[in-house]
Amino acid sequence: MIERFYLKDYLSFTETELELKNGLVVFTGPSGSGKSILMESILSSVGGASCDASVCESSVTWKINEDECGIEDDDINVFKHLKKEKSRYFINNQSLSRKSINSVASKYLRHLSLKDFSDFENENLLSILDERAEAKKTPIQELKKQYKKSFIEYQEVKKELDIIAEEERKIVELKEFAAFEIKKIEDINPSTGEDEELLKIKKELSKKEKVLESLESASAIFNYEHLVSGALDTLDEESSFFDDAMNELRSVIESAQEKFSALDDVDVEDVLNRIEELGGLKRRYGSIEEALEYKKQKELELAKYENIEVAKNDLAQRYEKLSTQIEDFATQISTLRKKELTAFEKDLNSYLKTLYLREAKVNITQTEYNLLGQDELDIKLNATALSKISTGEFNRLRLAILALKSEFMSSDGGVLMLDEIDANLSGEESMSVARVLKQLSKYFQIFVISHQPQLTSMGDQHFLVYKDGNISKTKELNFEEKVDEIARIISGDTVSQEAKKFAHELLEANRCVS
Repeated sequence: MIERFYLKDYLSFTETELELKNGLVVFTGPSGSGKSILMESILSSVGGASCDASVCESSVTWKINEDECGIEDDDINVFKHLKKEKSRYFINNQSLSRKSINSVASKYLRHLSLKDFSDFENENLLSILDERAEAKKTPIQELKKQYKKSFIEYQEVKKELDIIAEEERKIVELKEFAAFEIKKIEDINPSTGEDEELLKIKKELSKKEKVLESLESASAIFNYEHLVSGALDTLDEESSFFDDAMNELRSVIESAQEKFSALDDVDVEDVLNRIEELGGLKRRYGSIEEALEYKKQKELELAKYENIEVAKNDLAQRYEKLSTQIEDFATQISTLRKKELTAFEKDLNSYLKTLYLREAKVNITQTEYNLLGQDELDIKLNATALSKISTGEFNRLRLAILALKSEFMSSDGGVLMLDEIDANLSGEESMSVARVLKQLSKYFQIFVISHQPQLTSMGDQHFLVYKDGNISKTKELNFEEKVDEIARIISGDTVSQEAKKFAHELLEANRCVS
C-alpha cells in the first residue's frame, strides 16, 4: 500500500501531504478543486505519469526485488519524482529512469483507465478460470505446467526444423560455397607463422651479396693472425685471449657464410610469389590463423550439410511426439476449463446483476496452440462486443471481473486507482459500484474520485479536495465532516437538512458494511 504521499508546487497545489490507510480511499470536492491533479501527481511519483511538480513522493510498503533493479529493499520504500530543469526519479534516494521506476511500481499499482483492456485479455481471463478450477481440486495447474514445458520444447524443435527446411532449399549452393572456400585455402595450404618466416628470408636474400662480400673482406684479418701471435710471444705476453677472440670471430664468420650460402638454393621468385599468396589470405581473413579457423568452420558446416538429413529425421520424430503431447495436454486443460465455464459465467452474471448490467455470455473458442493452451475466452455483454459498450458498462464489467479474481486472492493485491467510476450513474447503479469496490478493498488499496454520495459513504478514508482562494488543499474528514460533504454532493452548495439527514443515514448504514 501507499502509506504517505507528499506533493509540492504543482499547478494549483503549493504543498499537501496525505497519510493514507488501507481499504477504500475516496477523494471528493467541487469541480476544478484539483482532484484529478492530485491523482495524476500520485501516479507521477511512481513513474506512471509525467507532471511538472517540484516534488511528488510516495512512501510504500511494496517489496523491491534487489536483483532486478539494484535497489536495496526497506520496510518502507520511498518513490520520488523531482523536477527542476528536467525530471528525475528515485527509489530510496537512488536515481533510476522513469521506465525503471515504473517497472517496479507497475507490479503493485494499476490505473484503471478507459484505454486499459488488460483485465479482458485472454491470459487474465484464463488465469481466473483456471484458479477457480484449481480450487475444485482439479489437476489443471499441473497439466498447465507439463503443457508449457512440452510446448516450449515443441517451439524450439519447430524452429530447428524451419531452419533445416530453409537450408535445404539452398543446400546445394551452400555445400558448393563451403567446398569452394575450403579448397581455396587448401590450395595455398598455409601454416601458422609461415608468413613471418618468409619475410625474414626475403630480407636476408635482399642483403645476401652485400653480406658475403663484407665477410670475404673481413676474412683477410686471418692472414695476419700469426703475426699478432708472434708479436705477443716476443713480448712474453699471454696470447690465449687473442687466440680465443680470433676463434670466436672465425666461428661467427663461418656460421654467417654457411647461412647465406644456404640461400643459394632458394628461388627469390618462389619466395615472393608465396608471400603474395599468403598476403592475399591475410587481406581477406585478417591473418593466417584466422584463415585456418575459417577453413575449420567451413569444414564443420560442410559436414553438417552432409548430415542434415539425419538431423532432420531425428527432429521430425521429436516434433511428432511433442505435437501429440501438447495436443493431449491442451485437450485435458480445455475439458477442465469448459467444465468450469458454466459456474464462471453464472458468478460473473451475479456480479453484473448487482451492478445493474445486462447478462454476459462467455464462450471458449479454439485457437492456435500457444503458452496458454488452445483456448480463447470471449465475453460479450448482451451479445455486444466490448469495444461497443458504453463507458459506464465497460467500467462496471471490469469491476465484476476484478471481483471474480479477488475471490481467490490470498495476499495484498496492491493499489487500484480509478477516475470518477461512478460518474453519470443512477443512485442504484452508484451504490452497486460502491458495494463491489468495498469488497475489492479487502484485497486492494483503492483510490477513487467520486461525485456520488453512495460510493463516498462507503470510504474507509475520505479526503476533501478544495480551494482556498486559488490554492488547492486537502483535508481528511471525520464523521461529521463526511456528513457535510456528502450533503453538499447531494444538494449542491446550499446544503439542506434533508440532505444532511440522508448523508448521516448513508454513513451510519455503511459503517457495518464489510
